[in-house]
Amino acid sequence: MPNETDRKMMEILRILSDSEDVLGAKTIANGLKNKGYTIGERAVRYHMRILDEKGFTERIGYSGRRITERGLRELEKGLIYDQVDFVFSKFEGMMYKTTLNPVEGAGKVVVNTSSFIYNKKVMDILKKVFKSGIAVSPYVKIIDNHSETSGKREVKLETVCGTTVDGMLLNDGIPVIPQYGGLVSIEDNIPTRFTELIAYKKTSMTPLEAFTAKDMTSVLQVVEEGTGVIPANFRIIPSSAREKAEELFQKLGKIGISGLLKIGENGESVLGVPVEDDMIGIAIIGGIAPLNAANEAGCEVNIKLAENIVDFKEMKSITNVKPVIKTAGPESSAKVKFILSKAWNLIYNVDLDVESLEGNVITNISYIDNNDLDESLEIMNRVLKLRPEYATTKYYKISPHPQDPKISGIATVCSLTIDGILIKNGIQSVPRYGGILEMEEKGPRFVELTAYSGSSLDAHEIYISKGMTSVLDSIKNYGRILSSIKQIPYLARPHALELLDKIEKCGFSILKVGDPSELVFNAKVERYHAGIVVPGGLNPIAALKESNIPVEVKSVAAMMNLKEMEEF
Repeated sequence: MPNETDRKMMEILRILSDSEDVLGAKTIANGLKNKGYTIGERAVRYHMRILDEKGFTERIGYSGRRITERGLRELEKGLIYDQVDFVFSKFEGMMYKTTLNPVEGAGKVVVNTSSFIYNKKVMDILKKVFKSGIAVSPYVKIIDNHSETSGKREVKLETVCGTTVDGMLLNDGIPVIPQYGGLVSIEDNIPTRFTELIAYKKTSMTPLEAFTAKDMTSVLQVVEEGTGVIPANFRIIPSSAREKAEELFQKLGKIGISGLLKIGENGESVLGVPVEDDMIGIAIIGGIAPLNAANEAGCEVNIKLAENIVDFKEMKSITNVKPVIKTAGPESSAKVKFILSKAWNLIYNVDLDVESLEGNVITNISYIDNNDLDESLEIMNRVLKLRPEYATTKYYKISPHPQDPKISGIATVCSLTIDGILIKNGIQSVPRYGGILEMEEKGPRFVELTAYSGSSLDAHEIYISKGMTSVLDSIKNYGRILSSIKQIPYLARPHALELLDKIEKCGFSILKVGDPSELVFNAKVERYHAGIVVPGGLNPIAALKESNIPVEVKSVAAMMNLKEMEEF
């Protein structure tokens, strides 16, 4: 279990990763003090020696240390339960550092940092999107580097992040609460509603980072046809501050910062997102939208969100702006549907008898071309034969696509079925996180987590679309599989163990049942609860994606009688 020393070392890595300079023990000690850890320079040196030995940091002469690539990877996945909390606090910190003067156009702004190999196609796409106004600002900072190793021109592009607007609201004395990152549907150049949302406080990755896969947005289509899906984020402020906020947006617009999609009225839903009374919602275009467009066109762009603070005077406008998006109209009745609400309704309908295997289970249904069906079944069979514990069960069913006879659906049992079985037996089981479990020599550990509450998408769909799994590598040695964690009251743990034992005997996989309040594979459950870790029902499907078989993934899709399914 991670201890106080582990946390201090992770904070040291964060301090080093946030600086481009080599840092000495005194600077690091001051940074730790600001984070609530009061330790002296000698203690810092002790921790640094341990980090050096692990290869996470390296000593640079007498100047101090810097983080290594290995250290950056460890920072991304270490203490994942802490990372879930850190993502939101990172945004709060960036808001605090924003110092832009909205009249003079001088001061610090939050930027997204992206990198790519120079390509005229990429630059043309970026300029096209910036010109259309589908960005927070056309102002960018471009840093060219000629790589001696590759001989290619590497470009680092810094674009204004929507968090800058949050910082500006805060600097104007307006309380602002960033709530979601997501996707907004545009129809005939008019924003209609959010189609997907992920809460800032519920994930180990920046919410908009979840939507950077090229098949999740259609920014270019919006630019060219006026219809599609773009990234956006959502925050709320007190309704009494609405007039002042509007004045600020007018000032920001004059210096080239906008991206405003809609600002609501008191208690009014904004683009399908409910807002409490006495608050108003504000939706702003995601600052990464131009980079999303480059990804959509097949260009390789590495995107990092809210990564840095830059002086606005160092940024230059990349193009003149002629906005294509019009003012949002009246609210429709359509609301964003969160995955947990859908899941609860399906969980209620689980009635599987673990003795007879009669009854309904929840299934995922993924669609593939019929020409790929035989190969897909061979891959799935290999995964389940060598690692049956990597799937909820070995049951599956082939079914026709509802519209296209050239496509088949592959149904696999969803792990939420286990919640349904527990609940039907009087044990309150709550799906807490979908995640990625890294299988390594010292034992499994979660390296990504996204809460079921506060998300409209099953996290496993996101991870598959972004190519974050390595199920096939896990079969051979070490890799990453989809997994989830659910929690039960600690008093129900003995009963749950008996029931889960029966479940396993009839072919369901349970990876671990934690002790009360225990960190389970580096994931945290609420106090006075025990965690249950189960594999994702989509792991065999993830293996298809890893094998370059085109697959459309639909998680938590439908109910199905287990007796109608076959077993590998």
